Amino acid sequence: MKEQAPISNEPIAPEKGDDELERALELVRFLRANCPWDAAQTPTSLIQYLLEETHEVIEAIEDEDDDALADELGDLLLNLAFQIVLAEERGSFGAGEVFRRLEAKMQRRHPHLYGIGDEEEWDVLKARERGRSSVLGDLPRELDPLARAHRIQERVSGVGFDWEDAGGAFDKVEEELGEVREALTSGSMTELEEEIGDLLFAVVNLARLSGHYAPTALRGANRKFTARFEALEALARERGVTLGEATLEELDTLWDAVKEGEEARDRPGTQAREP
Repeated sequence: MKEQAPISNEPIAPEKGDDELERALELVRFLRANCPWDAAQTPTSLIQYLLEETHEVIEAIEDEDDDALADELGDLLLNLAFQIVLAEERGSFGAGEVFRRLEAKMQRRHPHLYGIGDEEEWDVLKARERGRSSVLGDLPRELDPLARAHRIQERVSGVGFDWEDAGGAFDKVEEELGEVREALTSGSMTELEEEIGDLLFAVVNLARLSGHYAPTALRGANRKFTARFEALEALARERGVTLGEATLEELDTLWDAVKEGEEARDRPGTQAREP
């Protein structure tokens, strides 16, 4: 049995001059040698943490919180380093191979920058490189539906199948909205689901052609609604209104009051009231 290195309470300090990635790899190797939890991890068991840390990085970016972003990027780097160390242990590849492949890939996809070819559309290059029979091939299976819709539209746009501008996409949204209204009156749940799907796809297209990423826009809408509803709850408590017992009209009144408060705070020259 391999003898484990003695546990040290001293912080790990790789030799000065070591690059940051190597320091991250050494950190993981140390943890694997000294911590039972880290030693027990596998590439599959770490997927949940990789996803979680990725989402936390996104939240820090959206919150424009650089302090949190530095922390979360460190956590994400640790997860990436963990996967490389695990690959080293099973004799598959190391950091050098990862970076060699990355560099070669970027050269293939930016031939004009390296003087080895003419500039081409990114997705066209990827399709030829991977030998895809379809430009829609090899999209990651785990993409959420909104992100997948965006990527599908980007890919077909890369070969010229797209609206000229956001105006065409807007017209399509109006068309799909009308079809949803018709499906609502038809009574067919199957037809309604299909039409709502078409509407969502069209809205993603409108977001994309307007220069926005639909999942990011929706996350923003979720945050805004959550903040407003929490403010509504606070106002309800202040006014003695019980949620679950209040009428829709009472809730609408509270909602409008919350929005009016936001608008008042956003007006130029408006000062917050003293508590």
